[in-house]
Amino acid sequence: MAVASLSESRIRLFYDYGLDQDGKQVLKSKSYNAVKESATADQILATAEAIAALSSVPLFSVERNDTTDITA
Repeated sequence: MAVASLSESRIRLFYDYGLDQDGKQVLKSKSYNAVKESATADQILATAEAIAALSSVPLFSVERNDTTDITA
């Protein structure tokens, strides 16, 4: 039987840099590793907003990426 275990969790913050010459939205991201695997969505959002408050560019969105190892 396969066993899945969460091995890594990270967040990525996307910042809104406005529109380019063609009117397309420009987003840039910054990733942060070593996120507690037990962190809730509310905790991650609060942390992301605190980090984004240090920037002059508005926060657009927050993404959580979890890596799971599957073994037999």
